[in-house]
Amino acid sequence: MPATTLPNGVAVPSFQVGRYLCGEGFNRPATICAGAAPWVEVNYAEAVNACAAIGGKLITELQWLAIAHDIAGQDINWTGGKVGAGAVFQGLHLGNVDEAQPGDYVSDDANERRWHQLSNGERVFDFAGNAYSWIFDDVQGDEQGLITKPFAEDSPSIATAPHPSMENGMGWRPRAGSDWSGDALVRGGYWRDGDYAGVFHLNLDWPGVRCDIVGFRCTK
Repeated sequence: MPATTLPNGVAVPSFQVGRYLCGEGFNRPATICAGAAPWVEVNYAEAVNACAAIGGKLITELQWLAIAHDIAGQDINWTGGKVGAGAVFQGLHLGNVDEAQPGDYVSDDANERRWHQLSNGERVFDFAGNAYSWIFDDVQGDEQGLITKPFAEDSPSIATAPHPSMENGMGWRPRAGSDWSGDALVRGGYWRDGDYAGVFHLNLDWPGVRCDIVGFRCTK
């Protein structure tokens, strides 16, 4: 992922990101490949540790925002073929499946295109829909990446998306002042999220929970 400057002026250095959500490999090391189903039913700390075990880190809030901002700036990622025309593709979100799918699954519904293309020509899958990703919050969070304060009006977490919540494929996000302290961020949405899903979709979960709609993505 190329170095990016967010609309609020925050610079995010270049980094590598998994093309797919992490799958569960042999003896539980994380694996990143098209044929692996997302590793779900994993809690926040387990996701952090799984990324560390393969020499990576759990994707941070600023890294996620850098990718989402980049995605929203590419014509190819919009249903209308031009930035701002229609919606940013929202991935698997219409309830046509009943569990998180491997990266090589292709929906019969063209509105559920799973990949987004970055400005460098690389593609990432499931940045919206299929399964949520745990996020290390380096904006509102503490040293563990857990939320410690309300969302400020100018927080990049809620101020980076180019369109309002639930419009143009942005997905849902909270309002300024929402206080999720003690919880962990999750992003992207899952296979039955409808218009809540999107590359800017922001939600929360209890860090200790394991559920079948939340996975994770690693970076280096």
